[in-house]
Amino acid sequence: MKRGQTIADYLRPLADAPLQCYLTNVLQVADVIEWVLSQVGKATIWQTSFSISEEFLRRLYFIEKSGKVDKINLILDFKATNKTLRLWAFLTQVIENTFLADNHSKVILIRSEAGETVSIITSQNLTRGNRMESSVVTTDKAVFDTLHTQIDDLITNHSVPLSELFRNKIAD
Repeated sequence: MKRGQTIADYLRPLADAPLQCYLTNVLQVADVIEWVLSQVGKATIWQTSFSISEEFLRRLYFIEKSGKVDKINLILDFKATNKTLRLWAFLTQVIENTFLADNHSKVILIRSEAGETVSIITSQNLTRGNRMESSVVTTDKAVFDTLHTQIDDLITNHSVPLSELFRNKIAD
């Protein structure tokens, strides 16, 4: 986040605004994830993105090490495989399950241990950028359930675990 600005300049507490959005170059999706976790407590996260960067992964590392995350599931696009494989050692330290699929979606689902659900639908990849990005943040359970079902189908029926691809690359 840019110096002198806070997330409160763009988003209100989830309890006050169950559906909200923003369009800015100030917020990063990692800022929003931390903000959600500060309100719902420890949670499991599902993330879909075209790609992920080392800088974003570093943010996730510190979020995970803070004890706020039970488990992270990640789905990236096949076209970003080479970049993803370069991050393999770091990815395995932070993210429990990484999958590759034909995926261009950018969705973050957060389910707290208490059962609270938050869905973030964003234009931003899991990277750090200074471009204008938009997101919708909602606590609507029907939105979460629909996206979770579809992400589960993507993982189960249309993806390859990154660990499999990595083993094949080593064998080559």
